[in-house]
Amino acid sequence: MRRLIGALVAVGLLAVATPGTAWAEDEKETPLATRLAAKSHPAVQLLATTYSATLAVPTMAANDKEVEKLVQETVRKVVNGELPQDEQSLYKYILEQWAADVDRFLRPVGPDRTVEAKVTGTCTGWWVTPDGYMVTGAHCVKPDTTELSQTFAKQALDQINKQDVAELIEAIAQEGQASDDNIEKATEIVVEFNAKHLKIGQISQSTTVLQSVQGGGVDKNAKELPAEIVSAGESYPGKDVAILKVNGQQNLPTLELGADDDVQVGDTFYIDGFPGTVTNNGSLSLESRLQPTFTQGPYNAQRSTQTGVPYFQTQAPAYGGNSGGPVFSDSGKVVGILIAGLNDSDGQSAQNQQLVLPVSVVKEKLNEKNVKPVTSNTTVAYNAALDSYFKRHYKRALPKFREVQALNPGHPYVAKYISDSQSAINAGKDETPPGLGFWLAVVGAAVVVAIIAVVLIMVLRRRSRRGSGPGQGLPGQLPGQNLPGPGMAGVPYGAGQPAPPVGPPPVQPTYPGGPGAPVPPAQPGAGGYQPPWPGAH
Repeated sequence: MRRLIGALVAVGLLAVATPGTAWAEDEKETPLATRLAAKSHPAVQLLATTYSATLAVPTMAANDKEVEKLVQETVRKVVNGELPQDEQSLYKYILEQWAADVDRFLRPVGPDRTVEAKVTGTCTGWWVTPDGYMVTGAHCVKPDTTELSQTFAKQALDQINKQDVAELIEAIAQEGQASDDNIEKATEIVVEFNAKHLKIGQISQSTTVLQSVQGGGVDKNAKELPAEIVSAGESYPGKDVAILKVNGQQNLPTLELGADDDVQVGDTFYIDGFPGTVTNNGSLSLESRLQPTFTQGPYNAQRSTQTGVPYFQTQAPAYGGNSGGPVFSDSGKVVGILIAGLNDSDGQSAQNQQLVLPVSVVKEKLNEKNVKPVTSNTTVAYNAALDSYFKRHYKRALPKFREVQALNPGHPYVAKYISDSQSAINAGKDETPPGLGFWLAVVGAAVVVAIIAVVLIMVLRRRSRRGSGPGQGLPGQLPGQNLPGPGMAGVPYGAGQPAPPVGPPPVQPTYPGGPGAPVPPAQPGAGGYQPPWPGAH
């Protein structure tokens, strides 16, 4: 009996001290980049800045004297065997010389040609307060005049450029005889000439945030939110950061700022944003190409400009349009914003060599305008829900996702997570561990088992001592024999047993712990509970 009671007590205490293996949390680790992207996307937005102006472009004419010199030089090279004699080679050589020094061979003349132009550049911005303050690059909203002229020349002068290319080709070749390569070189010459001599009237500018739609990204139905430029620094190589404000917002998802020393050379950087290589790719659907892109790569070196502005160098892939986008450390906090790509010695963009403005400069600009970064309630609830979701704790994640939806009904991603969580629960895929109520029940059951065991032990012990009462001897002792007491030896274990006495059985003593006696106190248990992309030469 005592062995049985001991086993019951042991089982009860084990149930309190050891969680059941059936509910042990299964740490199925989701990749860090996946978790960071899911937490970052809601706060990262596509920005569009539109510039409108009246453009005036002079008529293009050849500088006859310089052209004649070039023709004589070309003939001489052919005679000396320095150039092939076929027409395409000759056209190519002439166009290459023109491209090397456009103003030597072409000059502006009247009359001016005018056009009403509108161009749009895209960048990336991200919310830092729940009421609509946003961070992006200064060059995204205050571009360099030369770069803006080149953008107008490429995008807004399409018809004029085509006309000028046709006239240039006609001047050096018979119709239909120019190769595609030579036409491309002629286009390069025309665009450069028109950009140099372009006269831009009064420029009007507007910046809007293209609010993400349900499911993430942007489509033709996306709402455009006008943004006010609160502050803008100097474009690269300066402190290239701008602060925007979108009015009428509340409970927006936000990103948390870290510190420059959160990262060391060799750590991994993560970039979120809208690269123009995807945004402007007409072969992709509008909905898919305007989804944010998440990339990662090593932090290579710390740099500084000649004016002393610090920059991080990274190989995380990024392109024009990513400008102004957040750059994260492994902690998921913002450690900088993407600003520029490095160029090689020929002026071409170096592959995967980006410059990131440290977050200390961002904080400096925010402080100048007394803007205090805040992690919104929406973000706190959303991140907690994602932590549970990625552990397959769908029952725990679901109410948190619904809290996010109540805080921010326009949240672009939460509706799908709600649907996916409910589907996983219905499919029996939930792995949420038992809550506090379950363990309280286990502890309560263990305490009851312990109390019962203690009571039974006490009962048996008292019964084992009942032979010491009046009229009752020890086993093997005749009635009337003296009981062993102090200084008296007891009967040895295994001594011969006399015959049982004849007569009525001795009267049983009353059990001192019988009905009406107080229940012994329970023993304490052992439980416990827990658009322009600037190139840097």
